[in-house]
Amino acid sequence: MNYLAHAYLSFDVPGILVGNMISDFVKGKKKFEYKGDIRFGIDLHRAIDDYTDSHPETKKAKTVYQEVYGLYSGAFMDVTYDYFIANDTNLFKTSLETFSNNVYSTLEAYNEHFPQRFASMFPYMKKHNWLLNYRNKSGIERSFEGLVHRAEYMDDSSSAYQTFLKNIGVFEEAYHKFFPGLADFAREAIATRKL
Repeated sequence: MNYLAHAYLSFDVPGILVGNMISDFVKGKKKFEYKGDIRFGIDLHRAIDDYTDSHPETKKAKTVYQEVYGLYSGAFMDVTYDYFIANDTNLFKTSLETFSNNVYSTLEAYNEHFPQRFASMFPYMKKHNWLLNYRNKSGIERSFEGLVHRAEYMDDSSSAYQTFLKNIGVFEEAYHKFFPGLADFAREAIATRKL
C-alpha cells in the first residue's frame, strides 16, 4: 500500500503512524533500533503490504498494469488504491484535509526518529500535500510520474495513467472487495499488538 493507506491504517496511534510511514526506509535489522509502537508500526506496515500483495482482488486488478510495467505493477496498484481511499467518504471522521494535516503534525513531532531518506522527502510530502492530493486524478498522475522517476528501467508514466483512467471501474470494484478486510486486519492487529 501507499502513504495514505498506511497513514489511515495506523488508526490515530502516533507511534504506529510514525513506524508505518517510515517502514520502507528502515532496512533489515535497523528496525531493532526502534522501540514500542514505532517498531510495531514498522512491522504492521510490512504485514499490510503482505496482506495486500497476496489478496486475490489485488492480484487480479494489478494484471491490468502488468503487461506494460511487469514487476512494478504492484507499486502502481498501491497508488491506485490511495485514490479510492482518498475518495471514500466513509473513512474519515472529519475530512481528508483535516486528517492529512493531523498526520503531518504528528509526524513532525517525531522527526528525530526519521531515517535520513524519509527526513529528506517529508518536507515535499507536506508542502505538496500528497495525502490530500491522492483524491485528485492529477495527484495520481503526479504520483505515477514520481514512481517512474525513482524506478530503474522505466521512463514513461503516461501509459500507467491512461490505464488507470480506462480501468477505473475495475480498480474501484477491487478496492471495495479488498479494503474493508484489510482495515479489519490492521484494526485487530493494533488492538492486540499481534501480527
